[in-house]
Amino acid sequence: MDLGIRGRKALVCAASKGLGRACAMSLAQEGVDVTIVARTPEPLEKTAEEIRKATGVHVNAVATDITRPEGRALALEACPHPDILVNNAGGPPPGDFRNWDRDAWIKALDANMLTPIELMKATVDGMMSRRFGRIVNITSGAVKAPIDILGLSNGARAGLTGFVAGLARKTVINNVTINNLLPGPFDTDRLRQTLQAAADKSGRSLEEVTKERAAGNPAGRFGDPVEFGEACAFLCGVHAGFITGQNLLLDGGAFPGTL
Repeated sequence: MDLGIRGRKALVCAASKGLGRACAMSLAQEGVDVTIVARTPEPLEKTAEEIRKATGVHVNAVATDITRPEGRALALEACPHPDILVNNAGGPPPGDFRNWDRDAWIKALDANMLTPIELMKATVDGMMSRRFGRIVNITSGAVKAPIDILGLSNGARAGLTGFVAGLARKTVINNVTINNLLPGPFDTDRLRQTLQAAADKSGRSLEEVTKERAAGNPAGRFGDPVEFGEACAFLCGVHAGFITGQNLLLDGGAFPGTL
């Protein structure tokens, strides 16, 4: 399927690896020029070169902290008029809410709620004036099924979800859609770190814990980031203009609910 977005410009956050990288690659394969952002220069530039070689599109790499105002300014200077915005940031650490002070909550909200809102604020009016825009927020399957030790993530991402639900109904009349992608267990560095921690805690091998977790998913495996990237690209395409304010769960069937 031709998604009809060749020549468009995208700003993709936290894109040096994992799900952000997959989204940037899938968009680039559709002919979209991408500006990718992450904190660490070396892996970011490596990813940028891989995308260039694989797709031939123009790739900007901006090494900065997107959760800080100056970081957002640098990203928007490199891509001042994006047609596509993919919001993404690493999740806050797990723990017991009794141990989180106000600073911990503010840091989580800054990264996983307020930064996406600020980037939408900076770009959505331009998208509406041009009568095309696609915004995809990478949140978490925990929005649908909260995980008790991920309270910081549960709270921040749920706040973003509520905000998007209202805004997305105001922008779609100008062909600007806003949707959320909710990843379950995907084969990323973050998942491997989580599995290693579980293995260390239980005294079992990483291989044993990994096989057990994968087998416990209805799909019998973890997700491939490529699958996630392709879902993102579809939501950014011209054929998805009637989809807005939605939360698409990609978890292999792990969430047991009907809705």
